[in-house]
Amino acid sequence: MAYQEHGMQEIFEVLRRAHLGHAKATIARVTGRGRRTVRRWIEVAVELGWTPSSAPDEALAVAVLERCRPGRPSEPGETSELLEARREQLVKWLRPSEANERGLRLKKVHELLARSGVHVPYSSLHRYAVAELGFGDKRRVTVRVADTAPGEVAEVDFGKLGVVADPASGKRRAAWALIVTLVHSRHQYVHVTWTQTLADLVDGLEAAWAFFDGVPARVILDNMKAAITKPDRYDPFFQRTFEEYARHRGFEIDAAVVRDPTGKPHVERGVQYLRESFFRGEQWIDLAHVQRDAIRWCTEVAGKRIHGTTRLQPLEVFETIERAALRPLTGDRFDTPQWARCKVHGDHHVIFGKALYSVPTKWTGTEVEIRGDRGLVRIYARGVLVKTHPREQPGGRSTDYDDYPKELVPYAMRDPQRMIADASVVGLSVGRFMRELLAGAFPWAKLRQAQKLLRLAARHGRDTLDRACARALAFSLVDVQRVERIVLQGLDRVGLPSEPGRQGEVVPMPPRFLRPPESFTRNNDANTNTNTSKDDNNDGDQTVTHHRAQTAPSVGHPPDASRSSRARSQDQDD
Repeated sequence: MAYQEHGMQEIFEVLRRAHLGHAKATIARVTGRGRRTVRRWIEVAVELGWTPSSAPDEALAVAVLERCRPGRPSEPGETSELLEARREQLVKWLRPSEANERGLRLKKVHELLARSGVHVPYSSLHRYAVAELGFGDKRRVTVRVADTAPGEVAEVDFGKLGVVADPASGKRRAAWALIVTLVHSRHQYVHVTWTQTLADLVDGLEAAWAFFDGVPARVILDNMKAAITKPDRYDPFFQRTFEEYARHRGFEIDAAVVRDPTGKPHVERGVQYLRESFFRGEQWIDLAHVQRDAIRWCTEVAGKRIHGTTRLQPLEVFETIERAALRPLTGDRFDTPQWARCKVHGDHHVIFGKALYSVPTKWTGTEVEIRGDRGLVRIYARGVLVKTHPREQPGGRSTDYDDYPKELVPYAMRDPQRMIADASVVGLSVGRFMRELLAGAFPWAKLRQAQKLLRLAARHGRDTLDRACARALAFSLVDVQRVERIVLQGLDRVGLPSEPGRQGEVVPMPPRFLRPPESFTRNNDANTNTNTSKDDNNDGDQTVTHHRAQTAPSVGHPPDASRSSRARSQDQDD
């Protein structure tokens, strides 16, 4: 016959009626218990020192209940004695330790016992482990924490809503919701995004603080990668940008334990509530449509419902109590920066955000840290700010030519005027020579020659180069190699003519090796077969007389006789 569990109140009623003098049959009929049960309860109470003449109490009823409860411990059997002798070893195997994050499976423990010579049935081992060692007991003792003060805590979590059309890509994409719940009032804000990046997290929190018109003192969030770089139960590592944002807004970051939803219980159930009450069953045009209706839902639906725990409307509690307790929202909207580690290439530039930024020569070949926001890019070397640039679009470039070595700046800038100015500092004639050299429509095509000219000043001295350039200009030799030859041959020390009254200024000499215009005229005399021309040479050459009879014979095969005769006859006809 199956045992029927009885309660303390039922035993107390039987004893009370026995004290009033009711017969056992009457007590059994009134209470609905069997006569044997009524008789046994009364006998046990008498064994415990009770007399029917005295009124019973609840303590007596509890004592009778414990005495009559079945399943009282019996003497351990042989199997239990074997396992009890190895209790310490079983505890080491079954319970987790520092070496083992979790204990061994009971099946494995059964095998290990058999190897050590202890052969017991698996069912007996399981019964002993459950009864004596707490194996398989998933029940945990929990407590309710004290209620938080108004404006003290906000819980944050991402939750997946569903699929929404994306007009930009023409596809349907999964939409995510960042839910921010104020713990005291249970009022919440929903920010809808496509992704769960750091920028999405910061933008969602900024929108939430604007919606609440204040900032809580502490923010609890799970170990999302956008905010936590290394999760830890006691000392997690926060993402540097998110930590900077927390300082900017003045709240403390509180990371929940990994895979422990009880660390932020007030927002956990909000994900399912949002998805079932707001998102599912609706027709959505795009993400902006979802965001507009989400704000309306937070205010008109979720905010005005009777909360299951507080039995109050979250929006009403927020408006009357918690809004005034929040910290004021001050300062500009946080500009979320990006951080990166890059190597400075040999061309003095780093690549950040698919754009180029220059770095001084000192840091070429080293690794630097780069912080970029919407407006500026800051470059740090060994923790020190070494360069700041305006933010460029992908494919752009920001170059400060002062980062280059001075001797390479004009060539890099393709700036002829700067080269001319540098040459004028070396000497007056060098500046004039540089101006002549870089004249034309494409001066940067001769920048390498201009660099060589300035290097000659460092190698041979400014005065020597200035005299060499003066001599080259006197002969209209705008060629850097000729200038170098003048220097090497010492011709810069040879004096040059100058006009009276214009001392110190070089006057170009008249050209020497040009023919006079008369040498290109030809006098055709019909009565003579000779053509005498004189080539006047400024160098004093003799006059040369050219005569047709003195013309050198042609080299090659003799002409065709027939053709020659035809040519003579034709000449005679003429």
